Amino acid sequence: MPIAALWPLLLTVTLACTRPAETPARRDDTSAVAAEKPARQDSLTTAEFAALSARLSDTGGYFDTDNLISNEPSLLHVLSDLDRMHVRGGAYVGVGPDQNFNYIARIAPRIAFVMDIRRDNLLQHLLFKALFAEARNRVEYLAHWLGRPVPADVSSWDARPVDSLVAWAVRTPSTPVSAQSAVDAVRRRVRTFGIPLSAADLATIERFHRAFIAEGVALRFTSHGRAPQPYYPTLAQLLTERDREGTQSGYLATEEAFRVVQSLERRNLVIPVVSDLAGAKGLPVLATVLRERGDSVSAFYTSNVEDYLIRDGRFPTFVRSLAALPRQTNAMIIRSWFGGAGSHPRSVPGYHTTQLAEPIVDLVGDPSVAAVRSYRQLVMRLR
Repeated sequence: MPIAALWPLLLTVTLACTRPAETPARRDDTSAVAAEKPARQDSLTTAEFAALSARLSDTGGYFDTDNLISNEPSLLHVLSDLDRMHVRGGAYVGVGPDQNFNYIARIAPRIAFVMDIRRDNLLQHLLFKALFAEARNRVEYLAHWLGRPVPADVSSWDARPVDSLVAWAVRTPSTPVSAQSAVDAVRRRVRTFGIPLSAADLATIERFHRAFIAEGVALRFTSHGRAPQPYYPTLAQLLTERDREGTQSGYLATEEAFRVVQSLERRNLVIPVVSDLAGAKGLPVLATVLRERGDSVSAFYTSNVEDYLIRDGRFPTFVRSLAALPRQTNAMIIRSWFGGAGSHPRSVPGYHTTQLAEPIVDLVGDPSVAAVRSYRQLVMRLR
């Protein structure tokens, strides 16, 4: 998604029983961790969560969109690639808003980092963190997210398909009372997460929340100064999308998938970070943090941020920082290509965007990458 100058990133952890364990001992030299390193934590305190976010963050920058939702309808098409490569556990890194949750739900990482050049992305992830804290299940999460009255029979929704949840959101309007209740609950929650928030920060979180409440599942990606594109999906489309096998596999598709993400959020293991992917602080400091924790990257979702880094001449810096991260041998980089329907060998018919997965070891070990002068060159290496 033109999570564009989101020269960003993200990550997470989850219940061991919800997903197959991480492939044992599949590591290369970059993921070796000294035996005396402390054991990985399966939760962080509020103070540790806030301190880790601050340690990884820098001053951030500007991008020309609020980026409230993704504009990548193809985002689930790489799930089969992740399954085929047995990508599980570890540390997840990603950029942008809630599309990260789809990959987190599938991979079930131990910890997740969402890195974005915009501080607004960090604020939006605090909104999501509050929603996960408030919700008992998927329908209550959706109700709080969209400011709808919570159904009286909340527990009876657990086994229902995501289509039913979206249909409920379509036919259930928000009310002044339900909208204000949702906004108030989020405002109370975000103040408890340890990250200092100014009055302007709180106003931004509320502005984002009220945009979801006003538009509901009809909300689309928008940017400032650029016309909306016909292929931009609605939130309803994103929530009900299917993978290459035709299965609805998003993070709200099942209670199991939802609880993988919710567990990480409630244990303070989805860390929002304000940072440039080619910056001097974010990824280099992340490498240190991962070694301290004894963690290694399993998946890195960049959307199309590499496009912007190539244009700015900073792509080699990103590749060097990526190569320095502790990683699983089968760790994958996930990127998005906006070339149009049929524009890439891996394109799925009917989709303007194409989701691509590549082993990180292939990218950092490919000598041709140094000569890449366009994003097209980069993605067309993959067939």
